[in-house]
Amino acid sequence: MPGQQVPDTPRAHEPPAHDSRTREEPTPHTTREPATGAPAARPARAAAAWPAVPLLAALALWGYAVRHTDVSALDDYGLVGALHPAFWVGLAVLTAGFWFTVRDPRRRSRWPLAHVLGLLVMERATQALLYPTPLYAWAWKHDAVVDHLLTSGGLQDADRLGDMAVYDQWPGFFAAQAALVRLLGVDNAAMYMAWWPLVSSVLLLLPLLLIYRTFTTDRRLIWTAVWLFCVANWVGQDYFSPQSVAFALHLGVLAVVLRRYSSRTSGSSGSSGPSASSGSSASSGSDGPKGLDGPDGRGGVRQGQAVWAVLLSLLVVAVVVSHQLTPGMLVVTLLALALTRRHRDWLPLVTTVVIFLAWCLTAALPFLSAAMPDMIRSVGDVGANVETGYGTTPTGAGAVAMSWAARLLSGSALLLALAGVLRQRVLRRRAFPLLLLAAAPLPMFVASSYGSEMIFRVLMFMLPGAAFFAAAALLPRVRATAAEAADAADAAARNAERPSGPSRRRFALPSFSLPSFSPPSPPRLRYGAWLAPLVLLAGTLAFVPSYSGKDRINYFPPREVALVQRLFDQAPDGSLVVAANRNYPLAYEQYWRVDHYWFLDDDRRHVDEIVRDPAGVLARDMAAVDAPARAYFLLTQGQTANSEMNGQLNEAQLRHVRESVAGSPRFERVAENSAGVLYVLKPAS
Repeated sequence: MPGQQVPDTPRAHEPPAHDSRTREEPTPHTTREPATGAPAARPARAAAAWPAVPLLAALALWGYAVRHTDVSALDDYGLVGALHPAFWVGLAVLTAGFWFTVRDPRRRSRWPLAHVLGLLVMERATQALLYPTPLYAWAWKHDAVVDHLLTSGGLQDADRLGDMAVYDQWPGFFAAQAALVRLLGVDNAAMYMAWWPLVSSVLLLLPLLLIYRTFTTDRRLIWTAVWLFCVANWVGQDYFSPQSVAFALHLGVLAVVLRRYSSRTSGSSGSSGPSASSGSSASSGSDGPKGLDGPDGRGGVRQGQAVWAVLLSLLVVAVVVSHQLTPGMLVVTLLALALTRRHRDWLPLVTTVVIFLAWCLTAALPFLSAAMPDMIRSVGDVGANVETGYGTTPTGAGAVAMSWAARLLSGSALLLALAGVLRQRVLRRRAFPLLLLAAAPLPMFVASSYGSEMIFRVLMFMLPGAAFFAAAALLPRVRATAAEAADAADAAARNAERPSGPSRRRFALPSFSLPSFSPPSPPRLRYGAWLAPLVLLAGTLAFVPSYSGKDRINYFPPREVALVQRLFDQAPDGSLVVAANRNYPLAYEQYWRVDHYWFLDDDRRHVDEIVRDPAGVLARDMAAVDAPARAYFLLTQGQTANSEMNGQLNEAQLRHVRESVAGSPRFERVAENSAGVLYVLKPAS
């Protein structure tokens, strides 16, 4: 302004002209210009909030679809054939909104987070809203274990519980759920376990973000990796189970190890991740306050290390007491990390091994002693360990199609990860520990079949590392790794110490800051650039048949639940329940006082005998029950669906079994509805 002296400062440090801090105050000889900041701020705020439009539109379409979806008559395509078309449109809108939001460097991380949470709601909460009862026979089984702890008030051994004693030897999850049931004041865990897939999936977000942020500051890469992890994690271990919590704890341990036990961070307890290496080295020579234990503050460092060691130990203990397989996966992963130069700190591995062995040699010793011969025989038999076996082969057009959708989704995710490794050279070096996370579970194929589920568990434990490199394959060259950001910060600090003469002033860029290392503005999408969002959309849509394509097996209508509950309400102690398979609700209800026999789990020759003469063979098998106990035969629609879709008995064979029992004078019908029938064996005269 004329008549005022303006300090001669470098132009590089001048704030933007629109900044209110530099607005000139009017003098008596000047008139204030009309303020234009408020009207200009409104379009800026509107532009900043535009990612809410596709998010809200997707959720509105999802809500409409949920209200107009009928699940009363599911076919072999599960929920896929029942969903309203608005669901698919909403999922596509959400994916498109996420892709364009995450590529825009002007958007804050809260918008990608909001889209990921929207994805989890659409993926994991849809079934909880559509189905009036919880899914999965295994979830009902775990509810029975919680009920046993609440009823007995303590742990019991195999002499009283038989095979079910294994859950009392790894009681961490069930004891926590028993405490939660009492805290909430509900009757049992079935009151909330339908929502467990959503809860357990949200729990994974924090450790995932911590792990990915250890190796990159590129927001695009971090959130795309999280998205891909969510859509590729279809294996169904997020239900009400110890595995769901143990997996989250497993990732929590890895986050602590990767961020606090790296060679780049071992010198400073306040640093985190590789990006802190330069900061710790710079601060070591500062003249700040010294610690109480010496001029170099080593006492504070030791105290910080002790805190993280305690946290690590608590996480490992929680994993070990809750699940059988996850500690083994954790050991092989920590071993792989310890063999690298960057993470050559043996404390996490030794801590995990000691705690794991201590538990195996004490509380879990009875189970391991009985199971050890079979475990030893399975070591090295890779073919048998990955074989699905009888009764788990998809049968029928719908079951086969849903199975192939899951296989293609998993195969595509792994191929994308391989492409990311080959394409992003800088990540092969900077994020090498994530490669180890993806590869470390593979040797478990050699160790055990884990009930024909090892292939699915290995895939799940590979996903955190694989999703990171799969995301890198969908993005342009990734530049903003944590180490590069630290190098850029060092360079900026060195440049700031140099005198800025007139010759340097013209090179200053007031709108650019090296330490922030923000990714560039998203380029206009050319023909080839559409490939990445289309791949992301295809994977997102493929999750639904992979995850919900077998809901005809996993869903039990209220009539089926009521029929089984009626059985246990009247069964005396010592009774026997005979069923085709264990795929029905409350299959393990009151297992501490009622025995169960599922004849399709028996030797195939005996199954063939039952098919030839159902009533005669079943009556013979059930005759050993002594009064006042009773022997019941139960056949429900859940058992029928599982048998038909997994290649056990077909519809005609099951109908023959039911008609034979119905026509036999040895059996009396107790209850029947549209979801099943219950018979009791008459006492021998």
